[in-house]
Amino acid sequence: MKWNLPRYSAKDHLILSFFVGPFTISINSLLLGSRYFSDWSVFFLATVVAAADFSIGFIICLMIGVWLRRLFKGEEGIGVRLLLMIFVFLIMTIVFLLILFYGYEWIPFFHYQFDDLSFAWACIGTGIYVVFITFLIEGLARYEIWKNKMKENEQLSRMNRQSRLQGLKSQVNPHFLFNSLNSLSSLIDTDEDSAEKFLDEMSKVYRYMLRTEEESLVSLAAELNFIGSYYYLLKERYGDGLLVEIDVLPADLDKCLPPLTLQTIVENAFTQNVMMKDQPLMIRIGRDQEGLVIRNNVQPKTITEDQDVESGIDNLVTRYSLLHQAQIRILDSRNEREVKVPLFKPQKSAAL
Repeated sequence: MKWNLPRYSAKDHLILSFFVGPFTISINSLLLGSRYFSDWSVFFLATVVAAADFSIGFIICLMIGVWLRRLFKGEEGIGVRLLLMIFVFLIMTIVFLLILFYGYEWIPFFHYQFDDLSFAWACIGTGIYVVFITFLIEGLARYEIWKNKMKENEQLSRMNRQSRLQGLKSQVNPHFLFNSLNSLSSLIDTDEDSAEKFLDEMSKVYRYMLRTEEESLVSLAAELNFIGSYYYLLKERYGDGLLVEIDVLPADLDKCLPPLTLQTIVENAFTQNVMMKDQPLMIRIGRDQEGLVIRNNVQPKTITEDQDVESGIDNLVTRYSLLHQAQIRILDSRNEREVKVPLFKPQKSAAL
């Protein structure tokens, strides 16, 4: 059976293992003197008793420390938390030293009598131990938090790069380029103004992707502007087979979301559904109490087994979880898919 300590940091068990030996030897040397080393029966029993006393006290202090960390969270609470931890731990140290000293006196085998001077020195020495251990476990805990944040940032960066790659792949695959260039060629012959507009919207799509390369969040306004350009290109490709409606609150435009979020959802919709003039794919981007809601009617088309049509959505869900935002919710019914996307509070660093 595995013994699980209250967890203040990942190295708590190592700290206990490292300090239990020096504490046990120093305390028993102070209390029992040379008898501790000359009599093996005394050495064994005293070592077990002192080690058990230290270990139990250590575990109880860890439990108190974990509770104080939950009570005083973040950078603003660290000073008060450390002061309270040291104060409480010192009180606990005195209590457990009293238990140990009187325990030795109560066990006739040790032939020990309580000594005030020895107790005072034990309190001073163990108190130094306690202060050092307190700062050590706090430092290790903060290092662990920092390392986890670095790992999450690295994962988020990787997911963002993967998302941008998927977005670019959807735009630069041969089929898309063929249709886009074919549309552009037709427009050049028939309507130069429309051809110029098409080329301008296409450049906006790529410019947005490149500009948000290092951004973890963008404003909803920027994302909707991008979707406008992206929809323009798709409209030339699918005509009246694809319709996108946007109805969001002006107050939400400054809120944020990961870049290419809407593009991922829109692409997922037209990848999985049939689009025809008499059966258009309707994509509605709206709002409810939870955030954005993207709905599309379901008109499933035949998809081969080697097509991973949900990879983009899976990527998006992972990015949201790494950003510690409320989870994306996907609700499927027979006739409609609904994707609920939470919005972040406005941030100065978000791309505009």
